Amino acid sequence: MERPERQAPDLRVWVEDLKENDRVSGLYLVKIKRLGTTRKGDPFLSLVLADRTGEVEARVWDDAETTSRRFAEGDVVAVEGRAGSYRNVVQLVLSRVDKAGSIEDPSLFLEASALDAKEMMGALRSLLGTIENPHLKRLVERFLSDRAFSALFRKAPAAKNFHHGYLGGLLEHTLSVCRLAAAVAELYPDLDRDLLLCGAFLHDIGKIREYSYTTHIDYTDEGRLLGHLALGTAMLDEKLACIRGFPPELAVRLKHLILSHHGELAFGSPKRPKFLEAFALHLADDLDAKMNGLRRFMDRDRNDGAWTEFNRLFERYFLKGAIGECGTDYETPAGDEEDRQSTLFGS
Repeated sequence: MERPERQAPDLRVWVEDLKENDRVSGLYLVKIKRLGTTRKGDPFLSLVLADRTGEVEARVWDDAETTSRRFAEGDVVAVEGRAGSYRNVVQLVLSRVDKAGSIEDPSLFLEASALDAKEMMGALRSLLGTIENPHLKRLVERFLSDRAFSALFRKAPAAKNFHHGYLGGLLEHTLSVCRLAAAVAELYPDLDRDLLLCGAFLHDIGKIREYSYTTHIDYTDEGRLLGHLALGTAMLDEKLACIRGFPPELAVRLKHLILSHHGELAFGSPKRPKFLEAFALHLADDLDAKMNGLRRFMDRDRNDGAWTEFNRLFERYFLKGAIGECGTDYETPAGDEEDRQSTLFGS
């Protein structure tokens, strides 16, 4: 017989505040759930739990298979347990996990941009207002005057995980890319500033339809089937159909900006950038995405010392503190590739 859904006592400890030996009792989102076995063959449950302040790994050692059947990835669960430490990183050991009942405040589990959405939208409107090309100016206004679009655009995340993966992330990312585009156009005056700036605004608009976000960020069905590049191009076509006399060549260039901004086929672009503004947009988008993702990774790193944990996406450690005294022997992170090369080939 299944246990009834339950709410945990209000003893919440935010993920970012968890410390070793804390008692933990509260509601958390299950981002990852894996059932594994120990070397002795005993089952255990490995989880990544989250709230709006961050993520933490958790383990269930007792009655793992039965516990696993009570909930799924994406569920909010009520947990009880204690915080321990594994390799100097906080990890929860849970004695109980149950699917929670109705969630009154989904914002507990979704991180939001630290920047004010109204101020960001005002800054974006102001920057886009500097576009002089009358056709692009009309197109931008078509989007900004669309209340349904603007409401979703202000709230949507820009990604599920790595960069700007939080409410308001799409607006924050778009504003940053537009600012980069304006700066690049000033540095390279042979670029078509209006085209580049308009492309920076439009490049990720499909993400308002690619992602859903209630208690967690996930892909919509059309997001999985089509992706934001195709969705964004379709949204552009819808607006262009309402504008008389829009130059066909300019429309093609805008579509190419959207379809090529990931840069390479391997990264999801059906086309690689094939004119200067497209190449500049790809670089601006890539820079802002990586700077945001890396900053969040480094801010949340719990490793002691000057170096982060190993980042699997970039396959390296990152320096987050002061450099040790040069020319002296000091401990480097275990398994560091450069350290291994020095050992193998050093004199």
